[in-house]
Amino acid sequence: MKSIAVLYGGRSGEHEVSLISASSILAYLDKDKYSIVPIGITKRGEWFLQHPPEWAYSRPENGQMRSLPPVERSERVLAVPGEGLWLETTTKGLQKLNIDVVFPVLHGTFGEDGTIQGLLETVDLPYVGADVLGSAVGMDKEVSKRLWLSAGLPVVDYISVRKEDVSDENLKILARKVETRFGWPCFVKPACSGSSMGTSKVTHSEELKDAILSALRWSEHALIEAFINAREIECAVLGNERPMVFPPGEIVPSHEFYDYEAKYKDPQGATLLIPAPLLEETKNRIMSLALSAYKYASVKGMARVDFFVEKITGEVFLNEINTIPGFTAISMYPRMCIDAGVSYSELLDKLLELAIEQYAIKRELEYDFSKA
Repeated sequence: MKSIAVLYGGRSGEHEVSLISASSILAYLDKDKYSIVPIGITKRGEWFLQHPPEWAYSRPENGQMRSLPPVERSERVLAVPGEGLWLETTTKGLQKLNIDVVFPVLHGTFGEDGTIQGLLETVDLPYVGADVLGSAVGMDKEVSKRLWLSAGLPVVDYISVRKEDVSDENLKILARKVETRFGWPCFVKPACSGSSMGTSKVTHSEELKDAILSALRWSEHALIEAFINAREIECAVLGNERPMVFPPGEIVPSHEFYDYEAKYKDPQGATLLIPAPLLEETKNRIMSLALSAYKYASVKGMARVDFFVEKITGEVFLNEINTIPGFTAISMYPRMCIDAGVSYSELLDKLLELAIEQYAIKRELEYDFSKA
């Protein structure tokens, strides 16, 4: 029986979302195959062994969305370079945790950006999802867009902004650039954040400064993007060197756009259409682009690739890639896989297999020049 450490919580603004995703994963991991070790990370970044209530290991009725309890301070978990994870107990001192695979369920900063992946590489443990490079590229919307543009993939036009651009003089120049390039309205978003945190729709130049400052609360740089009158389409990709792509789904938000409130707080925040009602030609193009975006971003394991499809012309644009997509009961990634015939539990099995496969490949590489 393999021992699976489920890491959840974390320091990002998506801490609470992680508790919901982790609740689903604990419920659907096959208890006959796996011994589950829940590890909660506080908002300060401390790691503690968790003891969730019994209901957390049973499957919810009617797809009900549940959240794990807040992370409790109990036995501290330590990451030891080259030695895995250890438990600091009050009675027996340090004890090594026998972990076969780590499943990070950490959305956003300090979980989806390559930092936790680098730590797990250092302690020498297999983990689910993209590695350091793929995670970092996927997290930085500007970097991923640059890579996709260099590969000839279609992205929404954007302007990159940093703190020095928020002076009154620079803002006037920036506003003129927006008007010339793509006009109003536009969207301003953090370059390195998730769940639409800090994202604003800007309808005229007077709103630009506040929108940029809001985005820069969450990231060191921000993007101003052209507004596209579009349908929001998402595609699930699964795999390492030979990934598979699943038919896309569509999000129809009831809010002005698919913001944090619509995603996680309002049960009627959006209608999810799976599969998306698309022309066959458009569906095939989206699936092909999703695979290309996944490969050019150097992603392994899994990702949800998000698109805009312009409502009048049908033109397809890549929006972003999410390397640890939501795993809640209403999340698009598992639902698209389920609709294609891969059950939630089978999806978790496959992700763990992919983690072990990728770890084995890296273990075959040479690192010591004296042995080469």
